[in-house]
Amino acid sequence: MQRTGDLKLIQELNRSIILKTIQNYGPISRSVIAKKNKISSTTVTAAVKKLIKQELVYEEGEGKSTGGRKPILLRFSSDSKFIIALAITNSAIKIAETNLETKINRQEIYPVKELTGKPFIDYLLKSIGQFLEIYPNSNLKKCIGISVTSPGIISVDKAVIYENTKLKLKNVPLKEIIQKKFKLKVWLENDTNAIVLAEKSFGAYKKLKNLVYITISDGVGAGIIVNGHIFRGHSGGTGEFGHTSIDRNGILCDCGNRGCLENYINWSAIYSKVLASVANGKHTMMVELTKGDIKQITPYIFRDALEKNDQLAKEIMTETAAYLATGIVNIVNLLNPDVIILGGKLAYDNHFLISEVKKIVFKQALNILTDKLEICSISLGKDFRIIASAAIPLKEIFHFSISS
Repeated sequence: MQRTGDLKLIQELNRSIILKTIQNYGPISRSVIAKKNKISSTTVTAAVKKLIKQELVYEEGEGKSTGGRKPILLRFSSDSKFIIALAITNSAIKIAETNLETKINRQEIYPVKELTGKPFIDYLLKSIGQFLEIYPNSNLKKCIGISVTSPGIISVDKAVIYENTKLKLKNVPLKEIIQKKFKLKVWLENDTNAIVLAEKSFGAYKKLKNLVYITISDGVGAGIIVNGHIFRGHSGGTGEFGHTSIDRNGILCDCGNRGCLENYINWSAIYSKVLASVANGKHTMMVELTKGDIKQITPYIFRDALEKNDQLAKEIMTETAAYLATGIVNIVNLLNPDVIILGGKLAYDNHFLISEVKKIVFKQALNILTDKLEICSISLGKDFRIIASAAIPLKEIFHFSISS
């Protein structure tokens, strides 16, 4: 005899498969859905009835008849509900409203202003409150919830940020805090894990099984997928790539270690090198791009100078690529991935960096492990952080849970 729990799980699985089919192939009839998935018409009819009630699917006119009555066509209702996608970095909080296909309808950026610890959490809650102000209570009924990504060591099961050394967060039950304040469902995930999962689900690398995503921005981290599954480790801390040591006598890091990779390749390190070089009399177009105030340089201005063949930008990026490649060689030799994806403010669409990294990695890593290895830029576009955040609840809608 089949248990009730088993039957419910099968029904949920069928609904998920049917919803995904409608999303990918709609407008589509019930009979075609049944044939595509080898599911009975009764099962399809029951699942579609539930999906229409949930406003995830709607009927859109009639299709062509192949004999008999014309079939009613179904389409995915991507704008019937929305997600509040929130991406925390060490320098800014991005909040956006997206539809059910990660299309951004509205976005705001709130600078962190060097806030850390409890003042940062208070500012985060205030920022979410400001973003939600325009929605009447009736409108929030259409909100699936708030999805949050953040750098740091995060327990997805306990929904706690165990540690973020830059923002000085330790054992923060962030999901519970936000849920209690705004009375909406909340998801919490490590930022690089969310991005690599989004690449696996929606990006150009979905057919590959072993992916490593590396972000180079205010901090440096990695998201790792092994044999199609996210690799979290014992405490959810897998992927702290920026805190792998490349010099035991090197720069003292916020984490307490010396020689951590991120202190040689993150934006802070590059910013310091630019300022020091200009102070020592080196010429760079970055001075003109910042209208004479080099302290106002941003990663985007730096990348602009790099694309325009600025000599200083090239020198600094070549050195940065050498440090980064040293870390990537270790990853290649340790994990043997199919692809290494580079992203973040410094690496996004940075062809010079990727080219320099490739030269070193393919020269220094074990030959057998670099055979067919790809090293490339993120494929999710410039809004990759928001897309990755929105993808977390979408994975739950279509596949039950992001960690499945």
